[in-house]
Amino acid sequence: MNVLRHSLVGVVVTGLAVDAYVHSSLASTHDPVRAIVSQSQHFRVETAAAVVAALLLLLRPGRLTAAIAALVAGGGLGPLLVLRYVDVASLGPFLNKFEPLWYAQNTWTPVAQAVATAAAVALVVLGTRPSTPPGHARSQTDGLALHGGPAHH
Repeated sequence: MNVLRHSLVGVVVTGLAVDAYVHSSLASTHDPVRAIVSQSQHFRVETAAAVVAALLLLLRPGRLTAAIAALVAGGGLGPLLVLRYVDVASLGPFLNKFEPLWYAQNTWTPVAQAVATAAAVALVVLGTRPSTPPGHARSQTDGLALHGGPAHH
């Protein structure tokens, strides 16, 4: 894996770590908010999803794990932005989570999620293995060193 791909993995993992930290630290403050799925339960699920996605990408960098990371980060960003700019409670029987004003932690999360989503999408597009130069065939063993096996050249 080249420097760009390593850097992108680092950016995604860092963004997901910020996402997990913020959601984890805020979960207990939302325990009193009750619904079918409480706000604190949602925050804990978001924390777990971000941690799992980051670990998967670290342990098995690839298009699939990058796509999972993009879905987790982007899947958290979309609703967050909707709740920031749309009063969904006025549209029907939804929990009123409209937050027109944000404090520092509310700003860290969407920035981290947006950067992680963009970097994860770039990893999906680029893949994790460098391209083979024209005229050079890739053997079955090329790239095994990325996953701990021997590479023969």
